[in-house]
Amino acid sequence: MTMDVKKLPTGFGRLWTAQTVSSLGDGVTHAALPLLALTLTRDPMALAVVTAAGTLPWLLFGVLGGALVDRWDRRRTMWVTDAARAVLLATPAAAAALDLLSIPLLAAVAFLLGLGGLFFDTAATAYLPDLLGRHPALLERANSLLRGTQTAASGFVGPPAGSALLALGRTVPLLADAVSFALSALLVRSLPAAPRPVPPARESLLRQARAGASYVFRNQLLLGLALRPAVGNIAFLAVETVLALFAHDRLGIGTFGFGLLLTAEATGGLLGAGIASFLGRRLGTGTALTCTAAVEGLAVLGLAVAPNPYVAGLALAVCGAGMGATMVLGPSLRQAIVPAHLMGRVASTSRMLAMCAAPFGAFLGGWLATTYDVRTPLYAAAGLLLTMTAVTSTMTTNRRIEAALRAAAPADPPEHPEPWSPDQESALQGSARSSSQG
Repeated sequence: MTMDVKKLPTGFGRLWTAQTVSSLGDGVTHAALPLLALTLTRDPMALAVVTAAGTLPWLLFGVLGGALVDRWDRRRTMWVTDAARAVLLATPAAAAALDLLSIPLLAAVAFLLGLGGLFFDTAATAYLPDLLGRHPALLERANSLLRGTQTAASGFVGPPAGSALLALGRTVPLLADAVSFALSALLVRSLPAAPRPVPPARESLLRQARAGASYVFRNQLLLGLALRPAVGNIAFLAVETVLALFAHDRLGIGTFGFGLLLTAEATGGLLGAGIASFLGRRLGTGTALTCTAAVEGLAVLGLAVAPNPYVAGLALAVCGAGMGATMVLGPSLRQAIVPAHLMGRVASTSRMLAMCAAPFGAFLGGWLATTYDVRTPLYAAAGLLLTMTAVTSTMTTNRRIEAALRAAAPADPPEHPEPWSPDQESALQGSARSSSQG
């Protein structure tokens, strides 16, 4: 993972730009949606419904979506999905203009945006290693760039912009996100086509989906990589559900201040993405992932006891740094060791575990805040994160990761990396079996 990195191809620059533009719009909506919901209700459970709705598509269609992406042209899947999401956002914008906005409508829009995100994110995850020839160091560099700019756009710039645009009118942030999706669709459509593996003839969609899920659950390393964001999402959604209320009631932060609070988390995420490769080199990828998970849990605990907005912002920045590093190291490793024809299904299975856990976190946060107080979800989240760190630390050790990378690497690395072959999948499966017996 530390070999010299060749120059990234031109196509990556367009993909990078497209995701940056789209992430900026997502950041606007990320701040605007909870604030729009707060203009309609103060009920924590109603806010939880809106938050959870965006994650439900992964619960309902996650693995099947991955199987479809492995059948479809991945570039076309991305640009069609973003074009559809641009059109979709016209509905809540029109409702806001006509004063017809409601919690059910916001939840429905969040659900459909999440469904589009399922297909786009899975296709993008599968497309990137094809574009880069599954070169581990190139993947790590590319994911660092993608994660860094995504964090900067969706967290550093987008939330304050969303809060500011909302002050101009309830339709403005929604229309801004629609424009970002449209621009992203145009850029993705210009990307070079990448060959996609052809699934076995006459194999049913359900059977293909089951094969992808089985591949994750039978490999302890991939399962460990999947469990971290799954448990993490329970914790983070419990926090996110009540964060706007926590900021307003406990910290005395207004609308614009809430956007700045999210920006603090994004600033940390940008730093974490930037130092991820350094941490992986110094500590080993496995140890680095364990350390970042522990940092996240301690940071959320610090947020729960924060006496003022400044301490809260620092805690969120530290948490964001841990998350940023994790989101570079984990996906890069998975893209380097998973066979091409399974990439969509493995990626969607891993993401489904994470996203399916999120609604439980959202409702847990709403229930704890309603039953006890608004700080209780933060304490519970910190406990979950620290417990997850201890449980998964033995599943993603440096030794296990090095064995998987050796099994995945070709005997004589070519000057220009080539896509995976079925023989390499068999080698990785053998490594997974031997690792699970060790």
